[in-house]
Amino acid sequence: MAHPETERMLGHIKSGYITGLIFSKLARLARNTRELLDFADLFREHDADLISLQEAIDTTTPAGRLFYTMIAAMAQWEREEISERVAASVPIRAKLGKPLGGKAPFGYWWVEKKLVPDPKEVPLRKLIYELFLEHRRKKRVARLLNEAGHRTRAGISFSGTTVGRLIRDPTAKGLYRANYSRTGHEGGIRRFLLKPKEEWVWSKVEPIVSEELWEQCNAILDEQNKPGKLPAKPRRHLFSGFAFCTCGTKMYVPSRTKKYTCEKCRNKIPTEDLEAVFQAQLKQFLFSPKDIAECLTQADQVLKDKEALLRSLEAEQEKVKGEMDKVYRAYIQDEISVESYGRQYRPLEERLKQLEDEIPRLQGELDFLKIQGLSRNEILSEAQDLSSRWPDLGEDEKRRIVETITEKVTIGKDEISINLCYLPPSPANVPNRSRAPPGRSPG
Repeated sequence: MAHPETERMLGHIKSGYITGLIFSKLARLARNTRELLDFADLFREHDADLISLQEAIDTTTPAGRLFYTMIAAMAQWEREEISERVAASVPIRAKLGKPLGGKAPFGYWWVEKKLVPDPKEVPLRKLIYELFLEHRRKKRVARLLNEAGHRTRAGISFSGTTVGRLIRDPTAKGLYRANYSRTGHEGGIRRFLLKPKEEWVWSKVEPIVSEELWEQCNAILDEQNKPGKLPAKPRRHLFSGFAFCTCGTKMYVPSRTKKYTCEKCRNKIPTEDLEAVFQAQLKQFLFSPKDIAECLTQADQVLKDKEALLRSLEAEQEKVKGEMDKVYRAYIQDEISVESYGRQYRPLEERLKQLEDEIPRLQGELDFLKIQGLSRNEILSEAQDLSSRWPDLGEDEKRRIVETITEKVTIGKDEISINLCYLPPSPANVPNRSRAPPGRSPG
């Protein structure tokens, strides 16, 4: 009864503008008994008729009102039965991997009732994780995406909230979550509410990013969302933010000491020892044929990902140009006003400018990576020279190298594990190695 058109109709009944309502059957008027009785009372009060084409109803007589009430109750029962059957079928359809309605997650589409990666959106979904791992700020990632001309599936700008939601979505790592939410009211506002976790249904799909990358990004979000978290202190030491104790606690160098220390279990290691281990690890990696082969394989994959992203941007550029042409033709044919033309054309023009700036930049990066691929021997020679030049580098240069090629340094009582990663155009890459410091056994 709160529907705007219903309120308009009831206003006409009260004013006498109309004297009756004709409908196909009672269930089309309402399926709630209380609401149907309210309709009957209001129409009777204003001497108006309710006329059902399917049921013979006359609400002016006691028998007619009884029949009306019975039919109304049956309509409500039918609605509740349908609702229960639909609700019961949802978990079954989810377990079978079938769509439950709504759009596919960003980066995917439904093909023959199966969730598969969308070639047009996959590069952008990957890019979101990579940018967040690099910058660790949702709003900054959103700004970088918007400035590069990227938009959401709905064609609007990315926001920090959207970036956070996409990072949290486990579909990207190959786990599609279904039957996990319902529509409800909270604080008088209609919103989506989470169901109990035991009702969630999980199904495997083709991943877009590695599980490791997904876990890293979500670990950063978990750390940032901790209550009462204070702003991070300036990083003054080489491995601050990367050094972890085996108990999981970050290790820092307290004032008046020169040791990375775990406040929880008091595990310690001198700063010079950790740097020596890192340099030795770097040298071992750069001279390992197996690790170099893995590095080159990953470099090729990075090249393919960037080529896919470039194709996606070029397709988006053509799409924006087409939309601009449509708006312009509508204006020329007097189908839209000058104000409407400006309102629709300016955002498209801005986005095209962003795409025209981003595509040459990405193309240049691709060309650079391809040139690197043609001179791999020279690149590896320079990379291997890095370990020998390490003692001569300044603290800022060393810190930049650590930030670029290091994922995590785990320090135990008797061992150290250094996880290196590959981020182009760095010459180092991803293998996990352990190197013992003086007096500690290798892990």
